[in-house]
Amino acid sequence: MPQPSAQVTAAEISRIAGVTRATVSNWRRRHDDFPGPSGGTDSSPLYDLVDVQAWLGARGHATTADPAEELRTTLRLRQPGGDLTGNLLPLVLAAAQCTPEERAALAGLSDPGLLVRAEGASADVADLVPGAEAVRFAGEDIDVLRALLRCVQDDGTGEAALAVLAERELEDSAVGGTYRTPAPLAELMARLVPGLCERVLDPACGSGSLLAAAARRGTGAGAGAGALYGQDSVPVQAQRSAVSLLLAAPEADVEVRVGDSLRADAFADLTVDAVLCNPPYGDRDWGHDELAYDSRWAYGVPPRAESELAWIQHSLAHLVPGGHAVLLLPPATASRASGRRVRMDLVRSGAVRAVIALPPGAAAPLHVGLQIWILQRPEPAGPERKSVLFVDTAEAAGAGGRAKAASAESATGSRGARSALDWPSLSEAALRQWTAFTNAPDAFTDEPGTARAVPVVDLLDDLVDLTPARHVRASRTDIAPADLARETEDVRRRLVAGAASLGRAARSADWQAAGPAPREWRTATAADLARGGALTLLRTAPESREGAGDASTADLPVLTGPDIARGCAPSGAPGSLRSGGAPLIATGDVLVRAVAGGNGAMARVADEADAGALLGPQVHLFRPDPARLDAWFLAGFLGSAENIAAASTGSTVLHVSPGRLRVPLLPLEEQRRYGEAFRRVHTLRAEAARAMDLADETARLLAGGLTGGGLVPSPPSPPARDDEPSGVGSA
Repeated sequence: MPQPSAQVTAAEISRIAGVTRATVSNWRRRHDDFPGPSGGTDSSPLYDLVDVQAWLGARGHATTADPAEELRTTLRLRQPGGDLTGNLLPLVLAAAQCTPEERAALAGLSDPGLLVRAEGASADVADLVPGAEAVRFAGEDIDVLRALLRCVQDDGTGEAALAVLAERELEDSAVGGTYRTPAPLAELMARLVPGLCERVLDPACGSGSLLAAAARRGTGAGAGAGALYGQDSVPVQAQRSAVSLLLAAPEADVEVRVGDSLRADAFADLTVDAVLCNPPYGDRDWGHDELAYDSRWAYGVPPRAESELAWIQHSLAHLVPGGHAVLLLPPATASRASGRRVRMDLVRSGAVRAVIALPPGAAAPLHVGLQIWILQRPEPAGPERKSVLFVDTAEAAGAGGRAKAASAESATGSRGARSALDWPSLSEAALRQWTAFTNAPDAFTDEPGTARAVPVVDLLDDLVDLTPARHVRASRTDIAPADLARETEDVRRRLVAGAASLGRAARSADWQAAGPAPREWRTATAADLARGGALTLLRTAPESREGAGDASTADLPVLTGPDIARGCAPSGAPGSLRSGGAPLIATGDVLVRAVAGGNGAMARVADEADAGALLGPQVHLFRPDPARLDAWFLAGFLGSAENIAAASTGSTVLHVSPGRLRVPLLPLEEQRRYGEAFRRVHTLRAEAARAMDLADETARLLAGGLTGGGLVPSPPSPPARDDEPSGVGSA
């Protein structure tokens, strides 16, 4: 009985063919023989994969797909049944360990020969992959096997194939909350462990990023019996981690187990030199009741809502005396009232050595500023630990650059580009402070606003709040009065210049009454204009979020809806979108927020600061034909409150339907007059926001300086003589 073909979306077709979504849309409109929808809905049609592949093959597009995307597609086509992923993971390990010539020879075998060789190669390494059973492949797997071999041959490491297999398994099992630790963060966490470590454990290893970083730093190198231990409750994650580590650190002893580390510790009797961990957050079902009397809780039973404190104590229990643990934790761990007693015992014992605050965007969840906790297992009769280091990396990560951009804004009147996290500077700042503290804790020199060593006795209050910002906050008393006065005067001068610029923008009276009644005109919807070729409507495909981006676009920023509202340059994290589903912004594009409401502008015209950025998922892009539509005219009418309200749907959250937005039908010359007026309105709004920010900053510096003693009021002016003019009108 023939098996039904898989169905694919337009976004998947674009990735299969190696083109953009816009190209697929053009194919559908311009080619009558393009396959028609075989399922789905009018707004989200699905297409028969075999028909699409045949159509692409007839036009030379069949071989342009990325090997990883080809593997993803063949897995979709393969009918469910059996533990296919569990069989394929050992094959990835076996194929990656082969030479390129051996992989080419394997791929060149006939179908029966390939099945036999693939089973044999996988069986040889199956015992190294946790949970792998006896490997068996059938004839229906042949396309998947060949796609997998091409994927491994393409990158030579097997990492791309591992990512595709894990992605498919996690989707099928509906496992949520699995995020890979970004490589720069994993490297930083590994480097925060002092010295070289022979044995490293990650009790929630995920894809193995932290253990791989430890291996790159030296674990397992040389003559020492280096060992990497990992455990994860998600089988495919543990299997992926094992394969990845066996390939990345062939000299190390790798042991990865499947299971819940808190409930069923696979390494209960193991002690290691270091623990690196990015544990799950906010897990109330971590085993509080059944583990109430567990011997690991040396610092107190973690409350039910404090699973993070359970992971901290689990990590400390696996360390040799003097060993270090580095954990990535949510900021609430440092301050929640329910965890105060456990935090107090951790601090009092000297187990907490440092807490480093990261800026939002460092790791998922991207909107939260996570923290790195550095812990050390106390040593019997060891040195007394009198202080804890607190570091806030916000300045090093990009706040300084944003301040410079703001200064440039005042001088030029344009938006400064906001860059992504500066990982080299962030890592250098954190490591510099931590190294100085570990070398001489008692002689550590505080850096106001960035780092401070706080005596343990000062932390043992009613809160035991270990939030870095609370302790490193720069006081006005930390700054020399002369420096504070210069800083305040500089901001005040920029405020005066900004106010003057705002005044010039406000003096423009480029309007007049339309007459006794408002003007009326014929309008067309954006959808009608798009069908007529006057503009092109683009939006980022939903599937492109949190994907593995193209290497050529991995460093590109992403423009978000809040960027439009705030009037700032693209600020979304690079690498957070797949390039195939995210259009590149060009100068002159009109950008409209996809969600209505809130303060700030709804639309703007892209300038040089926006050009080359990727379009975020909550933004609509309108690309006008300049011979028919003026960009600022289009932005002004598309972003009007009445237009947005009429084109929005929903109750709590209002989503803008871009095709329903209406635009007046006016001659191009008249459009340009309106466009110039709208551009001046945009400038007025931007200058007002800039002046308000500078006014707030000036007031903050003045108030802080006066209350901190760094600034004092000027002495009163001497009274005017009777023969001198006075009052408002004096010359």
